[in-house]
Amino acid sequence: MKFVDEASVRAEAGNGGKGHVSFRREKYIPFGGPDGGDGGDGGSVYLEGTEALNTLIDMRFNRLLRADHGQKGMSRNCTGRSGDDLIVPVPLGTIVYDDGTDELIGEVMREGERLLVASGGFHGLGNARYKSSTNRAPRQFSPGSEGEHRVLRLELKVLADVGTLGLPNAGKSSLIRAISSAQPKVANYPFTTLHPSLGVVRADELRSFVIADIPGIIEGAAEGAGLGNLFLRHLARNNLLLHVVDVEPYESDLDPVAAARAAIVEIEKWGGGLAKKTRWLVLNKIDLLPEEEIDSYSKMIVDELDWKGPVFNVSAIKKIGTKGLVHAIMDYLDEQKAKQLEEDKAKQLDNQNDVDDTI
Repeated sequence: MKFVDEASVRAEAGNGGKGHVSFRREKYIPFGGPDGGDGGDGGSVYLEGTEALNTLIDMRFNRLLRADHGQKGMSRNCTGRSGDDLIVPVPLGTIVYDDGTDELIGEVMREGERLLVASGGFHGLGNARYKSSTNRAPRQFSPGSEGEHRVLRLELKVLADVGTLGLPNAGKSSLIRAISSAQPKVANYPFTTLHPSLGVVRADELRSFVIADIPGIIEGAAEGAGLGNLFLRHLARNNLLLHVVDVEPYESDLDPVAAARAAIVEIEKWGGGLAKKTRWLVLNKIDLLPEEEIDSYSKMIVDELDWKGPVFNVSAIKKIGTKGLVHAIMDYLDEQKAKQLEEDKAKQLDNQNDVDDTI
């Protein structure tokens, strides 16, 4: 299936049904009074998260999301039926914007979570609502209000624990093939990866994490060059970034240090807090170096980059060093989850203490 991470659709909520004008007419009751009922509310449009989808491709073929209108009121104080809401399934990680104003409407991150994107119109009032002591036979009614219409821009952010970044052909896809069940395309030319893909990495029988393969970054990517910022946003939700560097670049004018710096410059220019995320340096294709030169060559790269974080020497093709990398990632993610749980417990305790103080 083709991966689609952007779509534009029109959402139209239903109009509210208009109120009814009628009067009670029964034998022996000559002045029965007004009995026009209210209309029904218009249906609203919701987006609902589901794990069954991983792309927005369905939105490319269904560009109009329209909910039902409310029915008009009826005599004998009968209210019109409300229009049915329209529930549209979307993949987890969908971000929704108003295309006209660029306003962020919301995001869908959990299974079953619903996001209201277009509100249905309010029902109209029947003439029975207008009866008063001075107006015993009103003929007023109100039409239902129109439902909300808006053009939506949907963006999908890949949800993964770990993301890969680096220049094209650095070996990111080969690394993911080596450590996960994913099978991204691998070839000896740039831009082999044209869309993000996810792989599940099992550290052992009980522990696993998700890793994302993102298309390579080139100079000017933050401004849209190459595949550009179409995919940089997918890295924003990763807990850890693996900066993959080819120690023996294939047909490239950049040495490993220059290649690493080029990628760093782009993520710093892109912003969004990406440069502040935890990054590990993964020096790939060490099998192409003489064994006695690996340590000294790696040290030279680390020193020139002034790299302060963890560094791993691997060969994705020959699976050298990949097992140690997987276990290090898993331990780091477990540690971060434990810290998050402690912070959540502390916040809950603080909130409970605040409630107790107010009682």
